[in-house]
Formats: sequence, structure tokens, C-alpha cells
Amino acid sequence: MDIKVKQMGRKEPEAAKVVIESLDLPLTVDQYLQMSHEQQEKLFPSVELLPGAERLVKHLHKNGVPIATATGSHTQSFELKTSGHKDLFSLFHHCVLSGDDPECKHGKPAPDCFLLAAQRFPDNPDPSKVLVFEDAPNGVEAAHAAGMQCVWIPHKGINKETHRHLATLVLESLEDFRPEMFGLPPYD
Repeated sequence: MDIKVKQMGRKEPEAAKVVIESLDLPLTVDQYLQMSHEQQEKLFPSVELLPGAERLVKHLHKNGVPIATATGSHTQSFELKTSGHKDLFSLFHHCVLSGDDPECKHGKPAPDCFLLAAQRFPDNPDPSKVLVFEDAPNGVEAAHAAGMQCVWIPHKGINKETHRHLATLVLESLEDFRPEMFGLPPYD
């Protein structure tokens, strides 16, 4: 789990380097990525949403709350991961795919993708008015560095105490989120 935590949210070559170095693999980054992409082609199309994600996205959209995705993924893996959820992802104003977005210079834990996501809204909200939902420690660091509030829903097995001080709220599940705690319309 430690390796996964270190690579989550990073740009793809950086994440590959973490794995290669951590496991002392006799591979180049390109070799590792080729093998990784082959596995992604098989596995990513069946990725399921986190429990509570669909309800939250539909609720925010229905209530006119602007939403975006800011991910460390590149276009190819994002398309594979979201292929079974096109209707839901169509509700987002935009997506920042820091893995290959030329305007996003650094992956998480740098704040670039979150700041860019905010800037792409027509009203370019102040970062302090942005609420980030994150599952990765690198993303929590990025949201904090961007000056944004962050709800952290860590993967099972991740030590919550390492980044609790950087998150506004830590939840076991997105199903536990209550929008009114952040001044948003409550669920019906």
C-alpha cells in the first residue's frame, strides 16, 4: 500500500518511477508504462464509482453547484476509467487531466491541477471557496497547497493520521458526506 500511496495523483512517468525504484525493477519507465497500459486496457473499463459519488454529483449538478474533475490521470486512462459512466461525467463543467494537460506543469502533490480546475470556471473562484474531494494523500497535500478545503475519503488501508491535519474533513465513505456542512444545499 505504501507504494500506491506514493504514486497516487502523480503524473504517469513520476508514478512509474516510484514503482520501479521502490521495487528495484529492471525496467525503464517506458517499459513499465507499456505493461501498465496493457493491464489498464483490461481492468479500467470495469472501474466502479465510489459509493456515494453518483448521488453527490447529481445533487450538486441539480442544484447548480459548478463541479469539475482534477485528476492525475492522462486522457487514455481517464477515458478507460470513465467509459462506463459517461452520463455522470457529462455533468461536470470540465476535467483537468494533469497527466497530459500542457497547462498543468506538475502533478500532485503540487497544487497545479486544482488551481487550473478553478481557473477554468467562468467565475474563476477564489481557492478558499473551492471544495475538493480526494482519495489520495498526494491529493490532500495538493488541495491544502492550493488553499482549498478538502474532504478526504482515504482508501482502505491508508493511515488517516498522516494527512488528517491537512484535510478539512476525513470520512470513511462519500456516503457520509453532508453538503450542508459546507454551505451547500442539503440532500432531498
